[in-house]
Amino acid sequence: MIEQTGFEFHALPPLTAGVDEVGRGPLAGPVVAAAVILDPRRPVDGLKDSKALTAQRREALAVQIRASALAWALGRAEVEEIDAINILQASLLAMQRAVAGLSVLPQLALVDGNHCPRLDCPVQAVVRGDALVAAISAASILAKVARDREMVELDDRYPGYGMAQHKGYPSKLHLQALQALGVSPIHRRSYAPVRRVLETPGCAEPEP
Repeated sequence: MIEQTGFEFHALPPLTAGVDEVGRGPLAGPVVAAAVILDPRRPVDGLKDSKALTAQRREALAVQIRASALAWALGRAEVEEIDAINILQASLLAMQRAVAGLSVLPQLALVDGNHCPRLDCPVQAVVRGDALVAAISAASILAKVARDREMVELDDRYPGYGMAQHKGYPSKLHLQALQALGVSPIHRRSYAPVRRVLETPGCAEPEP
């Protein structure tokens, strides 16, 4: 694991992939990861942690990243996998799938956080990597944009929960909707707020 100090960013191999995931905290929807190998000849200005950007800016940067990167790919783990193996392992699985989807084998993968997935290339975790490493920032943006779009689509399929607004996170609106509507097929049953609703006498689950 790499802390902020002592990490020589200039010494990275040219085919370094940044890897990040989005969606560990929500009560509903998949966890989505992205892997990006940036092209040093085609830099993307303004890369930073996706959470520090507006939705409009993330969308614009995502277009630039997809157009200029040497390679990029998305990976995901579904709600059923999250419930079966826990959110940490599901996040690592989504990262594995993202890196496996790259058209170019990385010489090194830098992963945001303090846990590393098992990959077919060297891998290191970077604490606060989404704010420190451009490729990880790019991955966080692609993952965030992809997951947010999916949650908007799921809002149409499962109306009433406000998925387009909170993207599945446990907002007051979401918790109230859970109580009123019950648990949908896209909710994570292993998460405490969802489990409590399921354990409520008379709780009915909406049809898929």
